[in-house]
Amino acid sequence: MSDLRQPLYIAEAWKREGRDVAMATVIETWGSAPRPVGSHLVIDGEGNFEGSVSGGCVEGAVISEAMDVITSGAPRMLEFGVADETAWRVGLSCGGRISVYVEKIV
Repeated sequence: MSDLRQPLYIAEAWKREGRDVAMATVIETWGSAPRPVGSHLVIDGEGNFEGSVSGGCVEGAVISEAMDVITSGAPRMLEFGVADETAWRVGLSCGGRISVYVEKIV
């Protein structure tokens, strides 16, 4: 992936365009996880996104939460794991767990 397609560069470009932007970052993993610590997903106020923190339905849940973070300005810590009923509902069935921090970029 070229540097210009990386989520951090995209977030910067979107902010320069005047978009509201949130960044989701994988901060911790346990067991089998689809993306490593440090993976990013950037989301704008219209629901456009680039990057990845998990894939599948988990990513959809993170995008939805990011939209709320953009509106409220309050960061959130999200956790998904096989032991959590929510994780099964959103598709993290790989046996691992992930923590994702979502913050508005100002």
